[in-house]
Amino acid sequence: MSRRKKVVLLGSTGSIGCSTLEVARRIPERVELVGLAANGSVAKLAEQARETGVRDVALFDRSREAELRKLLPPGVRVHLGEEGLAELATLAGAEMVLVAIVGTAGLHPALAAIEAGKDLAVASKEILVMAGEVVTEAVARHGVRLLPVDSEHNAIFQCLDGHRGGADEVSRLILTASGGPFRKLPADQLGAVTVEQALKHPTWDMGRKITIDSATLFNKGLEMIEARWLFGVGMDKVDVIVHPQSIVHSMVEFVDGSVLAQLSRTDMCFPIQYALCWPERVAGGLEPLDFAELACLDFEAPRRDDFPALDLARRAGSEGGTLPAVFNAANEVAVDAFVGGRLSFPGIWQLVGEVMDGHANVRHPDLAAIVAADRAAREAALKACPGRAVG
Repeated sequence: MSRRKKVVLLGSTGSIGCSTLEVARRIPERVELVGLAANGSVAKLAEQARETGVRDVALFDRSREAELRKLLPPGVRVHLGEEGLAELATLAGAEMVLVAIVGTAGLHPALAAIEAGKDLAVASKEILVMAGEVVTEAVARHGVRLLPVDSEHNAIFQCLDGHRGGADEVSRLILTASGGPFRKLPADQLGAVTVEQALKHPTWDMGRKITIDSATLFNKGLEMIEARWLFGVGMDKVDVIVHPQSIVHSMVEFVDGSVLAQLSRTDMCFPIQYALCWPERVAGGLEPLDFAELACLDFEAPRRDDFPALDLARRAGSEGGTLPAVFNAANEVAVDAFVGGRLSFPGIWQLVGEVMDGHANVRHPDLAAIVAADRAAREAALKACPGRAVG
């Protein structure tokens, strides 16, 4: 019997983090959580620490340290701030770090984990979107594994697992998209979309930011750039197809015309378990598909003209450099502005396009250049937001 894998989980109180804890509950003989990190959800983090018995936790929000310490069991070490995340990511004895932190805060601890020789399971798109070149070079240099947790990338990873032909035999990586709640909404009605409507995803239960990104298709754009780095292909080989049922999680088309697809129910426990247990498959009590119950599987082309995020992503990924970081940062600001009532729904992609147009791209950037581009893009997006009309 295989031994348990010791895992540090960054972002334990979010949706991916909670699903990871569920996987650990289902297969305790295979997964041992040894460190947990959260932003500011102290009560939930303390509850998770008691359940799992971890001896190390990290809290990004330093101001809530005293509150957390009162709730934790005796003897649990507390790591604080960005430095605390890095300390947890390099924890002695841990074999894998799963990064499920929303936004850019996961980048530095991810690189710290790689440099410490830990395998990295990535659920945070921003890590590879912002710094794909830096991260993949570090992975190669330190000889660690980079394992995707996103359902789409995990599906592609499964389709390619054991394939020895390399990228030359891959014709296309086909990411599937649900199409979001506005898949059929006429373009002239997108300007009236409300935050409440955008948060009603038809198939997945996710956090606020990723749900709105799914409605705009920015989520799929981020995944296109991420796939380019995960699987070492050009952006011209990364495509998107709308699949409303979200049963086929992604596909690989090979040069001989054959297509391999990965299918499962819409439950993030599937890709999380595969990443944590790779290279083995284990029984984890997850419910398989009943093909007799599936009425149909539909596919259609995305509405690129009405949802320009995909073309903006292709441009950012093709040009590379610091432009993907700008694409990501401007979108984060735009989503916040939309939620705050300062930007219309179409204003999200309009703002991102404007910030990208104004950016002087830096080729083959180091981490400092990436961080500077991220900061400048946020400042430019914030400056452009207040004067925009809503509706």
